[in-house]
Amino acid sequence: MTDIKFAAIGINHAHIYGQVECLKRAGGQFVAFHAVEDDLAATFSEKFPEAKRVADPKEILEDASIAVITTAAIPADRAAISLAAMRHGKDVLSDKPGMTTFAQLEEIKQVQKETGRIYGVLYSEHFEVKATVEAGNLVAQGAIGKVINTVGLGPHSLRLNNRPEWFFTRNRYGGILTDIASHQFEQFLFFSGAMDAEVVSASVANRGHPDKPGLQDVGDVHLKAEGTSGYIRVDWFTPEGLPTWGDGRLTILGTEGYIELRKYIDIAGRPGTDHLFIVNKDGPRHIDCSSTDLPFGRQFLDDVRNRTETAMPQERCFNAMKLALTAQQLAERGTEWAQ
Repeated sequence: MTDIKFAAIGINHAHIYGQVECLKRAGGQFVAFHAVEDDLAATFSEKFPEAKRVADPKEILEDASIAVITTAAIPADRAAISLAAMRHGKDVLSDKPGMTTFAQLEEIKQVQKETGRIYGVLYSEHFEVKATVEAGNLVAQGAIGKVINTVGLGPHSLRLNNRPEWFFTRNRYGGILTDIASHQFEQFLFFSGAMDAEVVSASVANRGHPDKPGLQDVGDVHLKAEGTSGYIRVDWFTPEGLPTWGDGRLTILGTEGYIELRKYIDIAGRPGTDHLFIVNKDGPRHIDCSSTDLPFGRQFLDDVRNRTETAMPQERCFNAMKLALTAQQLAERGTEWAQ
């Protein structure tokens, strides 16, 4: 399997472009895709003309030459696509959230175990962000000692006119903590070196969009693992004046220093993305991470070839989503979304 062929089923979220590019950079051959929506398919085909659009996903699932299925369908539909792929002997790279219910998570875990297929979620705010990858390199080198706390902030721009109706329907997108915060849960596990954690508290609310009652526009979580605690806040309140979709930040506190990431913009004025600030015994400094290597795609395809878990342990992939679903359930107790 030196030339791994992959296909896409479901392209509803624009993250699919990053998923395809990630696999292509690693040497994968993009050969086919299925999308119900003609408008989405037309734009997608312009970007990836090498991939044939097929009318029936069975054509992809039953093609033995295709090894990997990637999906960014409507969140509530991703689990069914992933299950079908694994049952047809294919490995999966899903957009986050990989699923929107505990029942979907349990079925995916069961089928993954039964089939031995790889089930991956591209937590892009980690694996496709050079600053986050470089922070992982520094932590592994002991640059800030033992990690004892993380603060992950995931503000996003709503851009109401560009959002389809499913985006505002709770049982279709899964809730703000299941959706956006799954990124931050995975990063907490990664940087703490833990495989699982406990959700201490969680909340969600609609603070500024009464005309969209299904939307949760802010949410936060406290969580802890052995030796590490963390806080997560995600929201849809990026100001119009910010020239990017969100000011994603991560602070990692260690026993001998700390790291702060400004992933997409430095509001102090430095140009570009992927800004890392570190303070330790050597003093404070800024690191431009624009040349940092992104190994996830290569590692994932190597895992497909070798049946290994170098890109991301399967257990951590599942537990990041388990924590997101747990926090979502806890946050919705006593609210209108709990119905």
